[in-house]
Amino acid sequence: MIDTFAQDVLNGLTANNKYLSSKYFYDDNGSRIFQEIMNMPEYYPTNAEFEILSMQSKQIIEALKFIGPFNIVELGAGDGFKTFKLLEYLVSNNVDFHYIPIDISQEAIDMLSTRLKKKLPSLKIHPKVGDYFKILKENRKSDYPSLLLFLGGNIGNYKKEEAIDLLGLIHKNMKIGDKLLIGVDLKKNPIIIHNAYYDKHGITKRFNLNLLLRINRELGADFKIDDFDFYCHYNPITGDVKSYIISLTKQTVYIKTLDKHITFDYNELIWTELSKKYSPDEISNLAKASHFKPITNFLDCKHYFADSLWEKM
Repeated sequence: MIDTFAQDVLNGLTANNKYLSSKYFYDDNGSRIFQEIMNMPEYYPTNAEFEILSMQSKQIIEALKFIGPFNIVELGAGDGFKTFKLLEYLVSNNVDFHYIPIDISQEAIDMLSTRLKKKLPSLKIHPKVGDYFKILKENRKSDYPSLLLFLGGNIGNYKKEEAIDLLGLIHKNMKIGDKLLIGVDLKKNPIIIHNAYYDKHGITKRFNLNLLLRINRELGADFKIDDFDFYCHYNPITGDVKSYIISLTKQTVYIKTLDKHITFDYNELIWTELSKKYSPDEISNLAKASHFKPITNFLDCKHYFADSLWEKM
């Protein structure tokens, strides 16, 4: 019996049009590389969302209309860089709340917990490592209402039907009156988006090729990283950024755990990631299709990014 990662790799690399799921980018090394991406000057989403959470924390909390203590549950907390400003506002204003960061990376959660305990010693933090939905199911038993955070534009990594399914699962594991603050990257000048994703520093290339290194390490494959390259493309009409790994030569890779030889043609593509950009109307439609009530969008000053507040009715 092979595990889910191995099965997904097998399914993706034996498909007619090869693909690998972007959810597997984030092993410990992948998480570290993504921190580098977020620090690139061209990678605007981090700074745009940081600005929203820094400058509009008061407005966000007021829009919740929660009475008494509440939970903040963050899905995919990472290093908590952006969320810190929101937490800092709440702590400094003596708001009664519990922070529950969730991530699949133990290393990321350990680093986040250590940093927050040092910078915000009075913060009530309950870190969790593992599957979002198992932890959300437990959170439904809480006596307090919850604000769920799904930041960073991660919803853009899902096709429309998949995004609705994911948000439906989140909705199912919330209580009536709970809120969701979801980060959504907005459609904008295509040059800005191109520069953010097709980065001249080569960090995004390393991020993608790290997935092949993970397959080597965990599944005993023999990918030769120098025989692969990275490419991405933005379609300003659909809002889709698509990323690919390219085979630079005709080659065969053996994956020991699967006992499978995978052949690659010269210039054959492996689709690794979708990163969709939304218009305000598309955000509202996505909320309604997922059975949420859209409340308001919090925008950065350049209107590059939105943190959209939704409610479970």
